[in-house]
Amino acid sequence: MNATMFLDLAEQVTIPEDGTISRTLYQDTGLKVVVFGFAAGQELSEHTSSSPAIMHFIQGEAQVTLGTDRIDARPNTWVHMPAHLPHSIHAKTPVIMLLLLLKGSQ
Repeated sequence: MNATMFLDLAEQVTIPEDGTISRTLYQDTGLKVVVFGFAAGQELSEHTSSSPAIMHFIQGEAQVTLGTDRIDARPNTWVHMPAHLPHSIHAKTPVIMLLLLLKGSQ
């Protein structure tokens, strides 16, 4: 079998007591998959990506800023972001988030 699979994404990262951790789960020429663990109160400050991306929240609650819009993300929130959209994340509770970077699809 040539498939890559994870039966439980939440088991792929241990949320630190105070901080943020990321782990690349998969990467090829068109896709990079990263799982993030955020302790409550942690932030990913505003930034942009040169490629489109998808955020899928697996666990916890976070405030996400997308350009000038703010949303409250919770488990199963799914967000597609075009390239170069300013965005940030503030974890209200411990958060696990899956990030898919869509390389070469600008």
